[in-house]
Amino acid sequence: MYKKTSRYLMYALLSSAILFNVLSCKPVSKQGMKVSIDLHEGWEFRQVKKDNWLKATVPGNVHMDLFANKEIEDPFYRTNEKDQQWIDKEDWEYRTSFKVEKTLLNRENIALQFEGLDTYADVYLNDSLILNADNMHVGWTVSVKKFLKEGTNSIRIYFTSPIMKTLPLYDSLGYILPANNDQGDKRVSVFTRKAGYHYGWDWGPRFVTSGIWRPIHLQAWDNATITNLHIQQTALSDEKAKLNGVFEIESSIDVKAKVSLAGIDNGFKQVVQEVNLKKGLNSVTVAIEIDKPERWWPNGLGEAKLYQLAGALKIEGTSVDSIKTRVGLRTVEVVNEKDSIGESFYFKVNGVPVFMKGANYIPSDNFYNRVDRARYEMWLDAAVNSNMNMLRVWGGGIYENDLFYELADERGLLLWQDFMFGCSMYPGDSVTLRRITQEAAYNVKRLRNHPSLAFWCGNNEMDEAWHTWGWQKAWNLHGEDSAKVWHDYETIFHKILPEAVAKYDNRFYWSSSPKIGFRDIRSTKIGDMHYWGVWHEEKPFAEFKNYIGRFMSEFGFQSFPELRTIESYTIPSDWNIDSTVMKSHQRHPRGNQVIREYMQRDYKMPKEFKNFIYLQQVQQAQGMRMGLEAHRRKMPYNMGTLYWQLDDCWPVASWSGIDYYGRWKALQYHVRKAYTQTLVSPSEDNGLTSVWVVNDKLSDISAELKIDLIDFSGKVLMTKQMPIIIPANSSKSYFEASSKDLLKGMNKKNTLMVVAISEKGTLVSRNELYFVPPKEMMLETPKIERTLVASGDGYRLTLKSDKLAKDVYINTKAEGTYSNNYFDILPGETVEIIFTPKEKTSLNNVDDFQIMSIVDAK
Repeated sequence: MYKKTSRYLMYALLSSAILFNVLSCKPVSKQGMKVSIDLHEGWEFRQVKKDNWLKATVPGNVHMDLFANKEIEDPFYRTNEKDQQWIDKEDWEYRTSFKVEKTLLNRENIALQFEGLDTYADVYLNDSLILNADNMHVGWTVSVKKFLKEGTNSIRIYFTSPIMKTLPLYDSLGYILPANNDQGDKRVSVFTRKAGYHYGWDWGPRFVTSGIWRPIHLQAWDNATITNLHIQQTALSDEKAKLNGVFEIESSIDVKAKVSLAGIDNGFKQVVQEVNLKKGLNSVTVAIEIDKPERWWPNGLGEAKLYQLAGALKIEGTSVDSIKTRVGLRTVEVVNEKDSIGESFYFKVNGVPVFMKGANYIPSDNFYNRVDRARYEMWLDAAVNSNMNMLRVWGGGIYENDLFYELADERGLLLWQDFMFGCSMYPGDSVTLRRITQEAAYNVKRLRNHPSLAFWCGNNEMDEAWHTWGWQKAWNLHGEDSAKVWHDYETIFHKILPEAVAKYDNRFYWSSSPKIGFRDIRSTKIGDMHYWGVWHEEKPFAEFKNYIGRFMSEFGFQSFPELRTIESYTIPSDWNIDSTVMKSHQRHPRGNQVIREYMQRDYKMPKEFKNFIYLQQVQQAQGMRMGLEAHRRKMPYNMGTLYWQLDDCWPVASWSGIDYYGRWKALQYHVRKAYTQTLVSPSEDNGLTSVWVVNDKLSDISAELKIDLIDFSGKVLMTKQMPIIIPANSSKSYFEASSKDLLKGMNKKNTLMVVAISEKGTLVSRNELYFVPPKEMMLETPKIERTLVASGDGYRLTLKSDKLAKDVYINTKAEGTYSNNYFDILPGETVEIIFTPKEKTSLNNVDDFQIMSIVDAK
């Protein structure tokens, strides 16, 4: 259930006392405050042409309402998805009733506001048609006073099947538009402005939903109302920040008014401006400033300072409306300039070049009413705890709920915001272009005040696909058809979207990510890059080191989630990656084959299913770590790494670092280590072993670098220590040697390099380098001593190994978080791990924790 939270750039709710008066018929004077009432109770739904009305949840969707009423089984369980494809071919109807008192009817203006209808919705108020909605990605406000009556009123919403609605468009177009990830028999997704992932993807199921997916409000006001407040930062220095508050005010009369803007418990003083409002839409600008402003910084570089501002509208001394928003005072520049290499692509925040560390974020559930504050906080806290400073809101999903952006603001997470277009080509008819124009304006205006919003990107992979994926041949697009499809592309992404950004915002616009496909060598020199040679082309993990662009906005490798998650959608007889159920939860057509192929290259293939699940997570983590560290070492040539992907929308084999239930895979622990502010990173390339240190801090570090070569029993074969100065915002090699000379007289199958950076005696970063793949390592079974004690709200598990214990995995039946997992224990080393259970639990015995290393994966 969508829970109402503090929302910015929304109409202020009436105080509880006034709201009580309105609903209980006590008189309210003209020019009273605006009223906003949620209409989320008493909803019912039915399949059209059937008589049985069932209880519905609003906000919600038809799939979850059917599930709640036990009309269908859990959509995510086993292969239930396949049996539920009939739902999107049917029409559905929702209804409720509400009472309106005479006092409310006496207000001059009354409107219904729908924040989101999915998607083709005819809305009837007291049996009068008031709205034909046709875009999931926008909100709708409809004047309804003339349709209301005193007493009981009814709302009925008729949702037409998004499949049946668009089949005639598909059939009549004359050619087929590419839509690679649409899993329907006829790929109609491009004809509807709706979340693309609903139609399926290579990590997600096909559930084409319908329903009231965001809140509904009944609003009433007299004379005038604030419809939007845009905060424009006009100047920022250490001495002063200057802002313009641009109010959008709808007035039903010509009237004198006072518009004010002030800070709430901060240094912004109130400024009041007298204006003459004209009937219709008015724009009023109020300028305010603050001395000695504190800046908003991304995670890792400082505080994400936020200032709350309050706007108000008064007419004849009476407050009629108010609005609140938050701002972060910062500058963000996208530096995209020709240089000696090709064309740069990096971010400056507050004038400082910042290396972006993060991931791609997809919608975290197929059924979005289940994404509440706790779930948003889980994902964004995980990003912060993984040392990230950026997430990419990917273009096949949704423009996220306001709360997502508010939480990102608070956590110092910059957001690369795609418009919602991905891996498809879209029609250019007048209706579609009208919808897209409306969608762009609506969402740019909705999101532009957020300091987390870094820039706008037109689409995901469409330019690359058109020019390098062979779409014209694959989809039989030639001559006039091909020219028309590309013309429509240019209209949307080179005209409509950049014009909307320029008109309503001042951020940088990037038409398509990536700029050039990775098969074109120019992709490593120009703009951002999606590198998929590893995985899609089954190139070795080492190729991550060779194909590095100026900004790595996608790359990845798959794994299955842990066994506990697999148990949620299977029965034991399904536990084979070639079973029907496991294949159903693997949406890449070659996914399981690719995982197995890579494993055979580098690992000894385990026989037991649970060991296979463990090992393929290790494989994903170690391979991706190679790419993450290579990208950071390449700074400043490369200035960002956003791996694919942070999260999942259902329990599935995917490229995610965290599974649908929020359980960290091995990858996520390695991400946290690879994204630390100061990283020591050893590498072996073409017979040369080197040790790099990367420093993202804005100050130099005086440190000590220690390099050891040891064997797997702990014998020290070589040691070297040196004091170093690590410059701010830098990546530099501090040690290089021929691998042949370095390992002379040593058995590389039984040797590893351990490198560490210490500052004033405190360990800052440690890393290991192995010289052969795991299947060639001379690993022996370690003896791991274990002790367990209660510690605060959790438990401290202490481990000590007599020999090298590689890729140690800790697990217990209790749900919770680990301070570290999937790590190496050096011979004789003591490691402490904190386990914090989600719920109070009793773990009295160290044997409550299962511990395994790579030698146990048989």
